[in-house]
Amino acid sequence: MSFFSLLAIITALVLLFDTVELMRRSVTAASMDFSTVFGMALLKLPHTAQATLPFVVMLAMMFVLFRLSRSHELVVIRSAGVSVWQFLAPPLALTAIFGLVNLAVVDPVAASMYDSYQRMDESLIRGQDTTLNIGENGLWLREAANNAATVFYAAKVHQNEGSLSLGKVSIFQADDKEHLTRRFEAISGQLVAGAFKLEQVWDIVPGMPAVFRDTYTLPTSITLGKIQDSFAAPETMSFWELPQFIRFSEASGFSALPHRLYWYSLLASPWLLCAMVLVAAAFNITGSVRLAGWTGRGVAGLAMGFVLYFFSRFLYALGLSATLPLILAAWAPAAVSGMLGLAYLFHREDG
Repeated sequence: MSFFSLLAIITALVLLFDTVELMRRSVTAASMDFSTVFGMALLKLPHTAQATLPFVVMLAMMFVLFRLSRSHELVVIRSAGVSVWQFLAPPLALTAIFGLVNLAVVDPVAASMYDSYQRMDESLIRGQDTTLNIGENGLWLREAANNAATVFYAAKVHQNEGSLSLGKVSIFQADDKEHLTRRFEAISGQLVAGAFKLEQVWDIVPGMPAVFRDTYTLPTSITLGKIQDSFAAPETMSFWELPQFIRFSEASGFSALPHRLYWYSLLASPWLLCAMVLVAAAFNITGSVRLAGWTGRGVAGLAMGFVLYFFSRFLYALGLSATLPLILAAWAPAAVSGMLGLAYLFHREDG
């Protein structure tokens, strides 16, 4: 009850602030009314609420301990010989269940809603017609199949509704030993469902005369949707979709580092929630009945929560820059928080 009550209060505050921020950003968008802004804030809400879960768990545990201490139940429980590990087993089990349900059920819904929010943000507020992000050097694609590889390059790219228009296209085909077997140079082309349609093409095979073709169709498994997903934020993909996407990106030559790091952080999220229970217990399980003592401990616990949050964000940034191994960057906050809480509780309980 404490967890869901605090979650409702915090999500309501988040919804209020997001709505105000979206209203500020949408001042220049004449086509947006309040219902659209509020709908966008609702679409973003589950994703933002997920980021607040560690604080919600910590505050809920602190509130439970405060209530038990004020009613002297905590004193009776401890006097009856119940150890801190027996006392914390039910909250830890319940928190682990919350974390697993959030990972398996809530996260896919939140990712889908956040993806819709981002698309609305780009089209309605930013005025962008496409979510495709191409570098200054053009678009590079790689397709691997049957122990062979095909590399596509286009100097100019323009997205239409269901296709992708390409300019100055170069396509290189190589065998399993990475030896060039064929090359295409086209003035223009188009990526449609299942194929590249090239125009004014030079077909070049090593050791053979070059052949000019007005048009040429080259089959491919690359689609516009896959290219768009390659540049999508990892937060717009669910826990179940990320592994398949990571495999596709790496096979296609894209860097999947942000998506892999995000997936590792999702895996660590249930453990982080359990670690926050231990941190809250370390600060408050030995608190006195007096309100003054609980105020100091509560402030110290919240301060530690913010320190751990900034610590996790700092490690996440180091992971994105490839300074730290991804597993270390994702799991270190949960491991460090858990060990700090365990160390203090071991000291208090077992001397």
